Amino acid sequence: MAELLVIRHGQASFGQDNYDVLSDLGHEQARAVGALLRDIGWVPDRMITGTLKRQQDTLTSMGFGDGAEEHSGFNEYDFSDLLNARFKGDVPALENGDRKAHFRMLRETVFEWQDDTFGGARETYRAFAARVEAARTFSIDTDARRVLVVSSGGVIGQMTSVALGAPNREMMNLNLQIKNTALTRFMFSKNAFSLNEFNATPHIMTKSGAHLLSYS
Repeated sequence: MAELLVIRHGQASFGQDNYDVLSDLGHEQARAVGALLRDIGWVPDRMITGTLKRQQDTLTSMGFGDGAEEHSGFNEYDFSDLLNARFKGDVPALENGDRKAHFRMLRETVFEWQDDTFGGARETYRAFAARVEAARTFSIDTDARRVLVVSSGGVIGQMTSVALGAPNREMMNLNLQIKNTALTRFMFSKNAFSLNEFNATPHIMTKSGAHLLSYS
């Protein structure tokens, strides 16, 4: 069977005006996971990212940027847009840097989005799920044996929950666990697609790599 290795982008710019920019730590994380793959001889035959800068820059810092394809189905859902739709433009203020409150609001908002509790968002959850599935199908429609994708936490959570046949809610529970530059591996053939490994970070699980751990 062939392998589809999906990596979450490196740490972006949480709390800044433009989140879609890798932090210095994000570039370091990407270099570390790229070095790991080369050390174990895992060289991709095909590379794909979404169209977001943080995804593309992660692949470049990994050292695998040349010849990559793009598919917008690997882009993250727009949390800011979901918040505006949920609260009709009057989004509650959060204390600056309060990550726990941020992720609690993220979880609650996505659950309501999945339940179609509010309208007005540019993308419904059903549309998000459909484009992620289209991106997955695109990535495995290939003769390549090792496909590398750089995407985002929500997309990886969605792909994983669908592969497991889990309820919609599990997408978000998985999403919130996914570490920056974590590896999620699927095995595929023309007739099969299954999860092999989820949220693995061997490049971080060392004394020298411990400082690389982040979730946003």
